[in-house]
Amino acid sequence: MDLMQGILTRRSVRSYRAQEKISKQELTDLLKAAMQAPSAMNKQPWSFVVIDKPDVLDKIQSIHPYAAFAKEAGTAIVICANRADSYEEYWKVDPLLAGQNILLAAHGLGLGACWCGVYPDEARMQTFAKLLNLPQNVLPMALITVGIPAHPVGAPAERYDSKKVHFNQW
Repeated sequence: MDLMQGILTRRSVRSYRAQEKISKQELTDLLKAAMQAPSAMNKQPWSFVVIDKPDVLDKIQSIHPYAAFAKEAGTAIVICANRADSYEEYWKVDPLLAGQNILLAAHGLGLGACWCGVYPDEARMQTFAKLLNLPQNVLPMALITVGIPAHPVGAPAERYDSKKVHFNQW
């Protein structure tokens, strides 16, 4: 698929074939795509924690009520921000751009993926940091589940809204 088609047809997938897992090569491809994201001053203040152990995936549902399907997906990627590696306050934004690349790359590979926000929910951030044994300067920003979709993914609704576009001034 071409890039524009991929962007316009990407959907969040919350139902996976639990018995099938993504390959190591697919995981590597997703992480390569993530690390190609732009970042302020090219500081790349991100790190990724891949969760693929069933017992750790099972704990996610108690931390994030909207990510109970993580265990079914078989793989989750926690996108982290390293404040020490960031240019000024861009640690809040740069890792999230890497997450968008993961979502698009997963779609391009025929995988399902779903963005589950962690930042700015302090309780969620602290609990994920503890579960993953993150250093103090590394903050969990988002969790993306990745797996084999259980069902064909339907077409998304048209989201373009010309009322939200302004030229040269409001």
